[in-house]
Amino acid sequence: MSTATLSATLRSESGKGAARALRRAGSVPAVIYGHKREPMSLAVPTRELERLLERVSAGSTVVELSIDGKVSRTLIREIQKHPFKKQLVHIDFQELVAGEKITVSVPLVVVGVSIGVRSFAGILDQTMRDLEVSVDPSAMPNHIDIDVSELNIGDSIHVRDIVLPAGVTVLSDPDASVVVVAAPKVNATDAAADAAAATAAAAEPEVLRAKKLADDAK
Repeated sequence: MSTATLSATLRSESGKGAARALRRAGSVPAVIYGHKREPMSLAVPTRELERLLERVSAGSTVVELSIDGKVSRTLIREIQKHPFKKQLVHIDFQELVAGEKITVSVPLVVVGVSIGVRSFAGILDQTMRDLEVSVDPSAMPNHIDIDVSELNIGDSIHVRDIVLPAGVTVLSDPDASVVVVAAPKVNATDAAADAAAATAAAAEPEVLRAKKLADDAK
């Protein structure tokens, strides 16, 4: 389980005007909720938040949020960004409590080089990047490895084939494809040349027979 730290302060003012003023002052409006608590409005330092988001996977990292000196274990649930500017508009935190399972998306990481790619120039296509699971926060994995070493051309791995860590329950469709090894793509020019060569080879006996008949007629 990956963790990170972040500071925040309580804020009492609300509304669009207060939020704009807060952003101009170098903070991002935020809210924390969960564990039967009333939602609390917060202000998070913009630069500190930006640095954190640059180095962690927000959806599967436990953020130890220090609110005026009191630490709460949280998970980032929503990040709102300005549609045109590179600006964080709002962020939601969910408080985590051991024993209360949460739903998260955990990154899937491909491990190894498949036989199809290594020996036959196949192409590995990862069709799923994250796996939705239910898990106790204390057992939440940073990522889940997908070993593709034994995959040959045409082989694939589905959600049902993934070996999950203890305490993790998958919620994604078990029949969904995760990775597949496809045959190498054929260059169009090479394919045309091969087809022309095959046509010429097939026509050659006909040419020889025609020449023999002409010689016999002399």
